[in-house]
Amino acid sequence: MSTITVTDSPTPAPARPARPPYQVTGRRVLRSEWAKLWSLRSTWITLGLGLLFLIAFGVIAAVHYKSELDSGRPLRPDDVGSTALSLSMFGTNFAQLALGVLGVLVTAGEYSTGMIRSTLAAVPRRLPVLWSKSAVFGLVALAVGTVGVFVAFPIGSGILSGTSAALTFSDAGVVRSLLGAGLYLGLVGVIGTALGALLRSVAGGIAVLVGALMLIPGLISLLPTSWQDDISPYLPSNAGESMFALTHDSSSLSPTAGLLVFLGWTALTLAGAAYRLVRTDA
Repeated sequence: MSTITVTDSPTPAPARPARPPYQVTGRRVLRSEWAKLWSLRSTWITLGLGLLFLIAFGVIAAVHYKSELDSGRPLRPDDVGSTALSLSMFGTNFAQLALGVLGVLVTAGEYSTGMIRSTLAAVPRRLPVLWSKSAVFGLVALAVGTVGVFVAFPIGSGILSGTSAALTFSDAGVVRSLLGAGLYLGLVGVIGTALGALLRSVAGGIAVLVGALMLIPGLISLLPTSWQDDISPYLPSNAGESMFALTHDSSSLSPTAGLLVFLGWTALTLAGAAYRLVRTDA
């Protein structure tokens, strides 16, 4: 008598669907940089300071000018010819430092902490990281700058109403100047981002930014007058100022020319940052 043993064969487990390969796309890199930017407390603080500088210093300049007029004393030479627009945008010089410094921190900060290695490991092609950081922060700086000047101007205009410096949105060139100031601050943010990637040092990037925007124009004033006239209009700060100045003379560029020159400085800085990012290790 024979015994037949029947064994049940194990049922094969259902095959899991293959996971699609991870792809690095420009949209994903942008979303990553957007998330990293807003995850830092310094972003909120510095952007808040930039907005505060634009509004507060513009209002203070308008109040000071009005008090000078009401006192009956002669205006200071620097105040002669001032308008509600120029006084309201007095804080632009301070806001550009806040936004430019934050731009440096956006890129150089990752080098100082070593986080850039993880970023470049996730995005091996490297350049999309630079473009995304510059685009994200440039748009944020543009938004902050535009909001700041459009808030400061009506306040300053109201303070100076009835004076020789009074202007409104309907006056020729006012809206163009306000938009130009916002664009200028946005491009300053892009330059700061590029300097951080180029120099890979927070201190070095901030030093170059401050020197280019504030120190070099003062040094140029020590040169012979003929040299000043040839060089000064094309400096980054002077070309940028031409973008939002209401009036122009023979020693300054037109708004369009100032924009083109400042875009050239921005492109040059980005090109240097891109070259180093591709050619050297993090």
